[in-house]
Parts: sequence; C-alpha cells; structure tokens
Amino acid sequence: MVTINLVKGQKIDLTKGNAGLSKVVVGLGWDPAMVEKKGFFGMKKSAIEIDCDASAILLDEQGRLTKEKNVVFFGNLKSICNSVLHSGDNRTGEGDGDDEQIVVQLNQVPADVHKIVFVVNIYDCVNRRQDFGMIQSAYIRVLNGSNDQEMIKFNLTENYTGKTSLIVGEIYRHGGEWKFTAVGEGSNDTTVGQLVKRYN
Repeated sequence: MVTINLVKGQKIDLTKGNAGLSKVVVGLGWDPAMVEKKGFFGMKKSAIEIDCDASAILLDEQGRLTKEKNVVFFGNLKSICNSVLHSGDNRTGEGDGDDEQIVVQLNQVPADVHKIVFVVNIYDCVNRRQDFGMIQSAYIRVLNGSNDQEMIKFNLTENYTGKTSLIVGEIYRHGGEWKFTAVGEGSNDTTVGQLVKRYN
C-alpha cells in the first residue's frame, strides 16, 4: 500500500475502501531544531531540549467534550471507553520514528463520540520560553493497526514560530465511515487544559 501524503485542509476516507479496518495507530513525530552554541573548540550544533506532548480529545456530534476522561494524554492514557490508548510520554523527541502514538479502536468508539482531535503542545512552554519555531520535521501519520502499514502522512511544514500548541489532525465519522482531516493549525494555548476549553 502506498502512503498518501496530505496537504493542510485535505480530507481522506480511512475505512471506505479499507474493508475490515477496525484499528488505527496515529503516530506523531517531531525533532528539536539544532542551534549553534559556543563550545570549547568553537561553535557546535546541538539540539534544544524540548518536551512535546500529544493528546487526543474525543468530541460529540456538536464538537463538544462532554466527559473529562475523554481527554487522552500522558496524565490519562486511555479514554473512559478504552477505545483510545496513548503510548506514554516521550520527553525529548530525539531519534527516528514516531515520538508518541495513540491507538484508536474504531469499532469500539462509542456512538456518542463523533470526532477525535489530535493536538500537540509544548510542556512548560511559558517558563522555558519555547515555541514551535524550535521544532522541525513535525508530522502526523495514520497506520493500519493490523499490519502497521502507513496509510497517510501529513508533514507540518508551515512556520509555527510563536505558537505553543498545534491542532494537527482529526478522525471523524461521516456517513457510517471514518475519515481523516489534516488540520495543521497553530495556537497560543500553553497547556492541554487550555486546548480542551476550545471544545467545552
């Protein structure tokens, strides 16, 4: 299966044409930007220490969060219905591959959940004076949970300098099927709690 690379705002069917797709893995990745620092032997490049956190917010048909436990993040690794599971916190973003993963059991998502929004924020960004201008190679991708094949990928290539959170993408119900939208919207929310207030 060939990966479909999306652009901002693009929508794509997940389950239509993928008979039997019941589980997807949403992988989120990023790398800290390299900065030049003065070392003992002159200038050298090193990575900024930056801790990004991925979260999933489960919303109803009106796009509202109705249950507190329907925010899945490092402090609450599974939704109240157990259909959305978080892989746990990655504090550096270093290395290849996904930094954090969120598994969605599509066939177990309750009928009152119509949309799952995936967001990323920078932990302690105010005190650390960090923003997404200090991040590079950010992406979201969706894998088939049964064989780990990459289905779609959305590289966040915009300049997000000054932004402290990103609304990356969303999975939603449409006519009995599940679809994905590449969102890629930056915001100045500084915590998951602030992001969640958008959906109250």
